[in-house]
Parts: sequence; structure tokens; C-alpha cells
Amino acid sequence: MSTGRTERRSGTRSSREVATQTQAAGDSAVDDQALVAALKADEEWAFETMVRLHGGRLLAVARRFMQNEHDAQDVLQSAYLSAFRALADFEGACQLSTWLHRIVVNTALMRIRSRRRKPEESIETLLPAFQEDGHHAEQFSDWTASADLLLERAELRALVRNCIDELPEIYRVVLLLRDIEEMSTQEVADVLGLTATAVKVRLHRARQALLTLLRREYAPPLMTTV
Repeated sequence: MSTGRTERRSGTRSSREVATQTQAAGDSAVDDQALVAALKADEEWAFETMVRLHGGRLLAVARRFMQNEHDAQDVLQSAYLSAFRALADFEGACQLSTWLHRIVVNTALMRIRSRRRKPEESIETLLPAFQEDGHHAEQFSDWTASADLLLERAELRALVRNCIDELPEIYRVVLLLRDIEEMSTQEVADVLGLTATAVKVRLHRARQALLTLLRREYAPPLMTTV
């Protein structure tokens, strides 16, 4: 009997020590194994630590898929609930951050599918147009800035996000999953219930449309004289 009490006290003291060390040394001092164990034990400090460590990045993921802040926040909260319900089955085969990331993406996709009631939007108006001789119908000014320089600019990152948001939903989601989440073509096909060929076609068209939108915003069409 006394041995059981000693073990329970020892376990409680160990949990408190971890929490104290976390506050003293920073969240980075807690490894995945200790954090997951504390989450499974329903330790309050563990939830707070998880949110501090991963909440910002997870919210950014939700924002990529949902087009307003309210929906993104709602998706994140739903993802947290799903994660806690599935904690008992989490065996540490991947990092906690990776596992949480997948749950947020899946939650966002379920939300998108549940609200899909209107007919699929056309992407034709966003695709590049060509003249009979094969040249672009729209001529753009030179886009001379180097890619690495452009990516360093916060305003360009915001522009890219805004342009992605202009894509019809099914194309936007395919682009996000393939190019941002770096899922394979087959993984995207499985998640969205499409064939691999359909994913490739939609991804190609989404990339074309995004490039057109970026050119229109960043490198406006040249003025023609009459």
C-alpha cells in the first residue's frame, strides 16, 4: 500500500518537476515524449505548453485553407478536440507537431467538403490566353527581381496568399496540398476522392492561374499605344 502511494507521489512530483523545468528553461526544454505523456495524463501545463509550442504554426495552416479568420480559428479548435480524442492512439511514430499538423489539415478539408454546395467554379478566366500565332495575348512588363529577393519581402508573401485565395476552391485546395503541404499526387487524390490524373490536371491549371494572377499584380501589363 505504502509503495503504491510512494509511486503515485513520485509520479506527481515528476510531473511538477517537468512543468517547473519547462517554465524555467523554456518550452524547448520539453521533448515530445514527455509532453505526450503529460497530455495523456491530462496535465494542464502540458496543454498550455502544446499551444505555445505549436499553436501559431497550426493556426497558420488553418488560415491557408480557410478564407476568413473565424473559420480558421474554428478549425483549429476542432482540431485540438480531435487530437485529444485520439491521444490514446498516438504512439510517437512521428513528431507531435507533424501529427497535429495532419489533424489540422484533415479538419480543414472536412470543413471545406461539408460546405461544398455550389457548382464548381470555372478557372478559365484565370488561365493564360494565347493568340493564333502562339504568343501570349497579354504582354507583361519584365519581372526582373530575383526569386530569393522576392521571397524575402513580406508584401510579396501576402500577395501570393491573396492570389491563391482568388483561385476556385478545388484548384486552391489541390495547390495547397501539393505545393505547400508537399503531399504526393496519390495522397492528394486519396484525400480529395479524385484520380491521380485529375489531381495533376488541376494542379497544372492552378499553377498557371496563380502565375497569371501574380503577373497581373506584380508585373502589370504593358500599355499599348494606338
